[in-house]
Amino acid sequence: MAAKLRKGDKVIVLAGKDKGKTGEISSVDPKAGKAVVDGINIAIRHVKQSQTTQGGRTPKAMPIDLSNLAIVDKNGKATRVGFKMDGDKKVRFAKTTGDVI
Repeated sequence: MAAKLRKGDKVIVLAGKDKGKTGEISSVDPKAGKAVVDGINIAIRHVKQSQTTQGGRTPKAMPIDLSNLAIVDKNGKATRVGFKMDGDKKVRFAKTTGDVI
């Protein structure tokens, strides 16, 4: 099955503590059905000091479920993703506007 959400897509959070926030997907794990979005679902991780890195509390973006994300169309609204054939290529398009993503 083709991926509806991919790395680099601008998405909005539909549910959870960060509902309504937008960000860009930095990585996707299709097997687990989760994605890491920059600036969303931030948790504090404690890092031990080593010779090369400074220790302390560092914020880290944690994975969020793909069902809680929706792609943002050109109007800035959440939209669902559809697939259609554009010549010989299968392309994604926004259901609200019909534009190719």
